[in-house]
Amino acid sequence: MNIHEYQAKEILASHGVKIQQGIAVDTAEEAVEAAKELNGETGTEWWVVKAQIHAGGRGKGGGVKLAKSLDEVKKIAGEILGMQLITKQTGPEGKLVSKVLITEDCYYPGDSETEEYYMSVLLNRETGRNMIMYSPEGGMDIESVAENTPELIFTEEIDPAVGLQGFQCRKIAYNLGLSGTAFKEMGKFVVALYEAYEGSDSSMFEINPVLKTSDDLIMAVDAKVDLDDNALYRHKHYAEMRDEAEEDPFEVEAGKFGLNYVKLDGNVGCMVNGAGLAMATMDIIKLSGGEPANFLDVGGTADAETVENGFRIILKDPKVKAILINIFGGIVRCDKVAEGVVAAYKNIGEINVPIIVRLQGTNAEEAKKIIDESGLEVLSAVLLQEAADRVREVLA
Repeated sequence: MNIHEYQAKEILASHGVKIQQGIAVDTAEEAVEAAKELNGETGTEWWVVKAQIHAGGRGKGGGVKLAKSLDEVKKIAGEILGMQLITKQTGPEGKLVSKVLITEDCYYPGDSETEEYYMSVLLNRETGRNMIMYSPEGGMDIESVAENTPELIFTEEIDPAVGLQGFQCRKIAYNLGLSGTAFKEMGKFVVALYEAYEGSDSSMFEINPVLKTSDDLIMAVDAKVDLDDNALYRHKHYAEMRDEAEEDPFEVEAGKFGLNYVKLDGNVGCMVNGAGLAMATMDIIKLSGGEPANFLDVGGTADAETVENGFRIILKDPKVKAILINIFGGIVRCDKVAEGVVAAYKNIGEINVPIIVRLQGTNAEEAKKIIDESGLEVLSAVLLQEAADRVREVLA
């Protein structure tokens, strides 16, 4: 589950990570009051107004701006709130900004000794170990650093048997070119950051930039955090951070019915059971000249109602030109899937896209009988190749 920057910083601060102080607001008027409050707490006279959306690249998209007066805070906040912010990670449609974070300006005017670093904590799936990835070249152009100067990207893997070690923190600080007080402060920062990552059961922590000020303070100026959905039962208060407005509405609706759904950009809707079969089905669609419009796994305990709800969600996508239902009945019964398809047809009304159905396994014969006697206009298939051929035919 992705969360906003201001929420991520709350988690960091709770584990002792020094952060850039800020207050999240919904209106330009509240932005001014937040700026006044920060002035009283931190003494800052300049502020940064930061759009809060689940995407990176906000600065390049015009969603992060410096304000040098209260009037500028109000003006900039008013401009950013309500804008459709477009970045490399939002796609061409962008995302609506409904909240901004007013933060202290941590960059001292005229200070040439301020440094920006990149740091993230995530799982290395090849080794099964957590790792810290970091670079002395942080900031908005970190992607070009990885592409053009990969030697400036360092990694440090953590042995789960012993955890993060002191020598690893010192190695990170050394590779970042630090010394003296900043060297020690970076070590503390790394320890706290890793504790925050593990303590929150996160999938990823990304801090870009990690800032070193001229007086050797080390702090998180930005934060992108992805919480592990499977661990939210251990963190009820984190689950409350979910912002459904930032998520695809199809995926939100599917989640309410216990469906594993991911929206894609293709033209053939998929309904399958099991992630492996889903991947194979999407591959066969592409080989047949189509593009999968979604990943939809109804799971092993699907019943007629579950299938009907999945069917409805697929049909809400205007890009869908055909639907391929590919079910192998192991735990899930094919006749229940067939009943769901028939119910969806009857309850939804006229359906203007061709339906291709391949049902194999438990109660497959009963399922075929249900569909044949329903009077529905569907294309049946027995082999996976036959299903692919049907996809090619309907898209021709």
